[in-house]
Amino acid sequence: MTQTIVTLQAVIDRIEMLTNAVLSNKQTLNIEEAAAFTGLAVSYLYKLTSAQEIPHYKPRGKMLYFDRSELEGWLKQGKVNSHAEIERKATAHIVGV
Repeated sequence: MTQTIVTLQAVIDRIEMLTNAVLSNKQTLNIEEAAAFTGLAVSYLYKLTSAQEIPHYKPRGKMLYFDRSELEGWLKQGKVNSHAEIERKATAHIVGV
């Protein structure tokens, strides 16, 4: 039972560390912090970096780091317009003709 309490405390400490890092103004994130920030699994982030589908840095060839603003930009790719935005664009196009 004591081992379970120690394990649970380690998990709680890790969650607190990741939450603090993500909620802070820290600009450079490690893989665990990037996973917490994006809501993606660490394994999926590794897959994305391997396929070079997400911006990342490997300063020594092993450790992965992510720039917070680049992650935000990556997350905002492929925006889907609302019906109201589509209607405004259509109206502007018709009026402009």
